[in-house]
Amino acid sequence: MLILAFESSAKPASVAVLDVTTDPDGFKKHKLLGQYFQNNGFSHSRTLLLMAEALLNNLELKPAEINLVAVAKGPGSFTGIRIGVSAAKGFAWGLDIPVCGVSTLEAMAHQTKLPETIICPVMDSRREQVYNAVFKWSGNVLERLCDDRAISIDDLADDLSRFNNPTMLVGDGIKVCKESISDRNLLDTPEMLQYQTAYGVALAALDAESVESQLLEPFYLRPSQAERERGR
Repeated sequence: MLILAFESSAKPASVAVLDVTTDPDGFKKHKLLGQYFQNNGFSHSRTLLLMAEALLNNLELKPAEINLVAVAKGPGSFTGIRIGVSAAKGFAWGLDIPVCGVSTLEAMAHQTKLPETIICPVMDSRREQVYNAVFKWSGNVLERLCDDRAISIDDLADDLSRFNNPTMLVGDGIKVCKESISDRNLLDTPEMLQYQTAYGVALAALDAESVESQLLEPFYLRPSQAERERGR
């Protein structure tokens, strides 16, 4: 099975192709065939599908060979999420294949496989808040310890105090969080883990539920600024 994944929920954009096989015992094995990543600003509407086309061409794959489309459906940038979900739905609809929307935060955690470590994805959501969830690996299973949430940095620091394990922050919210969580046993985060990637999206989709393309909806977590202003 070939998975084409899209990630456009923040400033970086990326696409990836993952080759998934199942052994006789039913265990899934995967191989990253390729990933295109760029981090030059919010230009996703004109670059995301072009990146996918170029990646498939360079891998000598035809769109019809893709079996599943995966996308980060949120939380994150409202515009970025809409672009990614629209691209995934359009690609899947044209080929009549399923699509899988995954949590941006869970996809970030899938990039970091460290035993006995609290994996703490953080995305800067402004107003001294971050989008966040907390995870821990139990063998080969990623265990979710809380739902996706928008949380103040101070409240996140308090919540993490309940864990004795080392903690790794991943995502673009590291800079705004690090000072408040400096008393934690924080591990250094490699640069590539400070960004969301389509590879993480593809990994999160391995055991996630897929749907028909028209049923996929973004997950914004909280109302947009325009929606908040209309509600005043």
